[in-house]
Amino acid sequence: MSRPDWIVLALTLAGIIGYGLYKSRATKDLDGYFLSNRTAPWYMVLLGIMATQASAVTFLSAPGQAYTDGMRFVQYYFGLPLAMVVLCISFVPVFSRLKVYTAYEFLERRFDLKTRTLTSFLFLLQRGLSTGISIAAPSIILSSLLGWDLLWTTIIMGGLLIIYTVTGGARAVAYTQQLQMIIIFSGMAIAGYVCVHRLPEGVGLSQILHIGGKAGKMNIITTGFSGKGGGFDWNDRYNLLSGIIGGFFLQLSYFGADQSQVGRYLTARSLGESRLGLLLNGLVKVPMQFLILLVGVMVFAFYHFNREPLFFNKSQLEILAHSKYKDSLALLNNRYNALETERVGIFAGEADPGHEAGSSVSGIGGSGASRLQEIEREKAGNKATIRRWLDDKTVGGDSNDTNYIFLRFVTDFLPVGLVGLLIAVIFLAAWGSIAATLNSLASCTIVDFHRRFSRGGLSGKKEYRLSQMYTLFWGIFCVAAAQLAYKLGNSLIEAVNVLGSLFYGPILGIFLVAFFRKRIGGRAVFISAIVVEAGVLVLNMLSRKGIVPLGFLWFNVVGAVGVVVLSEVLQVGINKINLSKNK
Repeated sequence: MSRPDWIVLALTLAGIIGYGLYKSRATKDLDGYFLSNRTAPWYMVLLGIMATQASAVTFLSAPGQAYTDGMRFVQYYFGLPLAMVVLCISFVPVFSRLKVYTAYEFLERRFDLKTRTLTSFLFLLQRGLSTGISIAAPSIILSSLLGWDLLWTTIIMGGLLIIYTVTGGARAVAYTQQLQMIIIFSGMAIAGYVCVHRLPEGVGLSQILHIGGKAGKMNIITTGFSGKGGGFDWNDRYNLLSGIIGGFFLQLSYFGADQSQVGRYLTARSLGESRLGLLLNGLVKVPMQFLILLVGVMVFAFYHFNREPLFFNKSQLEILAHSKYKDSLALLNNRYNALETERVGIFAGEADPGHEAGSSVSGIGGSGASRLQEIEREKAGNKATIRRWLDDKTVGGDSNDTNYIFLRFVTDFLPVGLVGLLIAVIFLAAWGSIAATLNSLASCTIVDFHRRFSRGGLSGKKEYRLSQMYTLFWGIFCVAAAQLAYKLGNSLIEAVNVLGSLFYGPILGIFLVAFFRKRIGGRAVFISAIVVEAGVLVLNMLSRKGIVPLGFLWFNVVGAVGVVVLSEVLQVGINKINLSKNK
């Protein structure tokens, strides 16, 4: 980056941190540190929920997801509005009335201590690992910009987050998230504008959409029914049914049983403010995610008229340049550059003002179309060769390029100053979501474990200091977990969702039993949760090996329904045993 970009980046981040710490300077107890003294209005609740959910993974990886797989990922959020309605009717009034710090306190009152402890532990494990993935996203940026090793960039990024969160608590998170979301939306809008503005004359948004449609990137709605028999593909990750049904269960668990989100609306000053923030989130999130994915389609169309990199992650090409493949890489790179020059020339000619706008999209005919198909096949082969070389254990590279697509576009094509702003956007998204999550991890640790199992009472000041220590502990844990992030999925945003789906189903099942099956006791639901969680983990393993064709969103349905059904069965057996003992 240029010096002005570094200045913009530094000033933006420093300003956000300073503002958050200034607003949280009077916070010295648990209620203030974790729940911002329960004084947040509805718009702060809304922004806090959105900022916690929309991490750097969303803004860094989602455009790359659309670039490679199209818009169908938006279906993942189709169950969200319905989930928000259910939460506002059932979950939120109970949490608000009981004045709990964590959602899991309610489970002890409804069931017993062991059920509360198990559920809180599952949350801590899942959310700690997922936060590691979120830390990896901005670490990718530092690594790409500075050429540093990912280990050190992860430590630096995590260290900044730890200092910020330990010092400020929930109040700092809440206040900074307002500014973060404003800057984030502005930055993404600027990126979309620049993408369209730098296209050839006569090529605008309608032509971009047409290019995306022709390439299969505008696949917003997919049914999941395919194949010769027209049967439903259960292994398809993103389709209408998995989004509405599986997404509903996932979002219901995320917002109703995940303390990182429950903690956001527990900060509200009233039940009505909590409900309004959640309902508006259900309305805003789907179009927001649509627009973020659309930026990815814009970047895809942009590279029709501009040279597409052989590999978006330049640092990995540097690794190959110093490996046994260096000579082969030079030959392949020369050939690829020649292909790109020819391909861009074909599209540029079709986009000439003398042609009808968008003719390059709908009709490069004859020999031109045939040649383009040949070029694309050869390019795909070149990229596959690069990935194969990087997967060579003697090279030690990273063949996953999805997470670098949007970042490469930003650094290569945005004007000076705007590059720094867009990088700041991704950092701010990371800080907003990760800080809120570290805050929730610490709150569960001290409330559900330390306070619950410690002997004797603790003063408010002592609890405040312990909360800071636990925040520090979870920060270090998440930094360590970030090192595993690249092995969990094709893209970071996919990895986060897969990991969440392994735990959210059973956790949701426990809460569904607690709210809607009053006759079921703690023993039955505790055993059911352990059995079903083990089953989901086995199911995931079988799915990854191709033995059981099932997309990860369905794990949420299996886990939740499994706990409810098995709890019913076990409670019948427990009642019979108790009845025979009483006789």
